[in-house]
Amino acid sequence: QVQLAESGGGLVQPGGSLRLSCSASRNIVSANTWVWYRQAPGQERELVAAITGAGRTEYGGSVKGRFTISRNNAVSTVYLQMNNLQPEDTAIYRCKSAAGSLEYWGQGTVVIVSS
Repeated sequence: QVQLAESGGGLVQPGGSLRLSCSASRNIVSANTWVWYRQAPGQERELVAAITGAGRTEYGGSVKGRFTISRNNAVSTVYLQMNNLQPEDTAIYRCKSAAGSLEYWGQGTVVIVSS
């Protein structure tokens, strides 16, 4: 079975940057859509960024212009470059890979933005 694992989270000051990674335990077809979600304490899960197998990207309104999603199909890994982080970005970030109705989820990585 395919397993996803996120990494790169941590504690960062406002204005700082982090790069999250999400890797699959085995190769995933390049046609899969990859999505980053986040959920802050007491809040609903939010779409952060997505990239399709064709390379089209989508961003949540609160992160557009600050975050960038990218993918390396050769190693079945998706990245989320997060710049100019703000306290409102504090959340658990999870990645998902999807093809049709089949979805794979990671366990999440914690991002805390605080001075």
